[in-house]
Amino acid sequence: MGERLPLFPLGTVLLPGLLMPLEIFEERYRVLIRELLEIPDTETRQFGVVAIRRGREVGPAVPMIHEVGCAALLRRVEAHPDGRFSIVTVGGPRFRVRSVDEGDRPYLVGDVDFMTDPVGDEADATTNTAVVARLLREYTERLAASGTVEIKLPDLPTDPTALSYLVAAAVVTDITERQGLLAAPDAATRLRAERALLRRELGLLERITTVGSNELSRIKPSSN
Repeated sequence: MGERLPLFPLGTVLLPGLLMPLEIFEERYRVLIRELLEIPDTETRQFGVVAIRRGREVGPAVPMIHEVGCAALLRRVEAHPDGRFSIVTVGGPRFRVRSVDEGDRPYLVGDVDFMTDPVGDEADATTNTAVVARLLREYTERLAASGTVEIKLPDLPTDPTALSYLVAAAVVTDITERQGLLAAPDAATRLRAERALLRRELGLLERITTVGSNELSRIKPSSN
């Protein structure tokens, strides 16, 4: 048997080390936050974020969730007069859901196994840390130049695991692909996938830029 952890299904993926602000308005999750606040602040206040595979965040129906999630460590809580909470969490360790209990609590509770974060093949991870960092910088510069979105990068970590999660958060992709990066068995595997992902996205951005330039060249100036 694993550990019991309150679960919060969301239509997004939380990654270790990354911040996630949340607005808590459903009563079941208000109950969860109130219960967490009863835990002494010298102890860990956490719940598990699991990405939804099928279903909705809001409503009584229980959504289908992905097997691998990430613990959300409660860092800041602001209570509002109407009972809502504004919270800030940071991603903690990953976990694998064994089973889900829909019993006596208003929210889901999972029987989970917390996962380690191995580097994997160290030589491969070291090589790809440098390659992926370079590709990520190029990717964010291309995004900004295209006007698609601007991502402000912090100083990039040299630790393979930390970089792999930062890249997983920064790349504009869908929930399925981001979930796959979260669930990767080790940092080396995740970085290899991100190297391929960034090269694919850079190729798409290059084609978009080329098409845009060609369209502009066809526009004739107005005589007015």
